Amino acid sequence: MSLSLINPENLHDPVGFGYSHVARTRGDLVFIAGQYASDADGHVTSPDFTDQVERSLANLRTALSAVGLDFRHVVALRTHIVDHDADKLAIIARLIGEIWGDRPPTQTLTGVAALALPDMQFEIDAVAVTD
Repeated sequence: MSLSLINPENLHDPVGFGYSHVARTRGDLVFIAGQYASDADGHVTSPDFTDQVERSLANLRTALSAVGLDFRHVVALRTHIVDHDADKLAIIARLIGEIWGDRPPTQTLTGVAALALPDMQFEIDAVAVTD
């Protein structure tokens, strides 16, 4: 099996955290690691939940574009939310709707007690399929 691991220059270097941003197989699958509201150094950019979701989705877009893909290619999402509640779900649903409209990809949402860094409130990973 042929595998390419890609860490876009526009995202923080994840190797020190023990992962790569994008894995592309020789077939048509592309796996995007959990994206959070990170800056170029891997620090969380905002304490605000909505800001974190927006930045995480922007980082997901950057990861996809590193392999010539965009949101249209995403078939599955996994979202992880600290202290999940109905208000946070509404924010995610609105932002997902702004991107995918009435045809969102599959999604598994998990409420968690904490994520990898203390200030993280949201993380999203994806599976995409090439044309």
